[in-house]
Amino acid sequence: MCFFKGEKKLISLYGGYLDASCLRPWKENTLVGIGSGTKGVVVACALHAMQEAGLDLDSRIADFWPEFAQGGKRDMTLGHLLSHRSGLCAANDKKLQIIDKEGIVHYIEKQRPLLPSNSGSAYSPHLFAYALEEILRRLTGGETLGDYWRRVFGEPLGIDLWIGLPESESVRVAATRAPQRGMLEDCDVLFARAFADPDSLVHRAFTRPANLPGGLAEWNTPLIWAATFPSVGGIASAEGLAKFYAMLANRGTQNGITFFKRQTLDWMSTRLTQGFDHILQCNMAFSAGFMMDPLDNNGQKTRFLFGTSVSAFGHIGLGGSLGFADPERRTGFAYLMSNWEAGVLPRERCTGLVDAIYNADLK
Repeated sequence: MCFFKGEKKLISLYGGYLDASCLRPWKENTLVGIGSGTKGVVVACALHAMQEAGLDLDSRIADFWPEFAQGGKRDMTLGHLLSHRSGLCAANDKKLQIIDKEGIVHYIEKQRPLLPSNSGSAYSPHLFAYALEEILRRLTGGETLGDYWRRVFGEPLGIDLWIGLPESESVRVAATRAPQRGMLEDCDVLFARAFADPDSLVHRAFTRPANLPGGLAEWNTPLIWAATFPSVGGIASAEGLAKFYAMLANRGTQNGITFFKRQTLDWMSTRLTQGFDHILQCNMAFSAGFMMDPLDNNGQKTRFLFGTSVSAFGHIGLGGSLGFADPERRTGFAYLMSNWEAGVLPRERCTGLVDAIYNADLK
């Protein structure tokens, strides 16, 4: 776990081991897969490219990606996609593979939305990020996501986070491990029931495009860490992810460099939709690509996953990881681990740390 205020690292906690045999101690610079936490990084890259291209949330995607107009998507906007209201939450093609980027992009171009934009959010575990990567490529003349991240953010800020890990860094990566048997009882009941039905939208969203045939064992290899899966392929240290969110919380500025305009930062911290999510099967709120805690009718938080600030935003990762920015306090938080927990949202192992930090009111 790591916690920044502005450009100052206030807390860095780490322990455990990189491997199941407990031979290699976890260090402060240990890297680990961040799963869907990768989407927060992809969103920041896409928003930056949009900003540089002079686009806004009302810009139609098909205006710069003509093939996207197929399937009745001619008028779909960047705001629809970023807030998970595009209806592009799952693939119907069982043969589509997560490693086939070109095939996924062509599928997205032809796909008809599975839900109307006024039906609320339907979180997209995979297609969302692949669409954003293609948008980034279209807006930058073909630059890859991994190169854009390192050139614009990673290298200038010295952030230990990669989408496409160099082979030289693989020795620092901790192997991820699935939840142990018996932990599934902790899953959210609605999500667990829906996912158990192979014909449900929830099941299709998480299993199509199809995962790697080797499962988790194949994910824990340098070859896959070097790949650039935009939805789940990020590798980072807790310090790297916290530093990234601290930059966003600090008015988009770090090391004397300002990366984002005020309007773009407002997109990150403004709820575009909230309510029951059709895929995660719980109440969610989304800004322009980031998750936020839902609010009640009085504007009060109904959940405190991202701390106490109403404007805090971030993203969860499979197994219970979390990264978020709190613009009100100008802080960045990250919790990463190798032993996954079951459930849709991070649990006490993570939220207890968030609560402790906010209760301490660190200066």
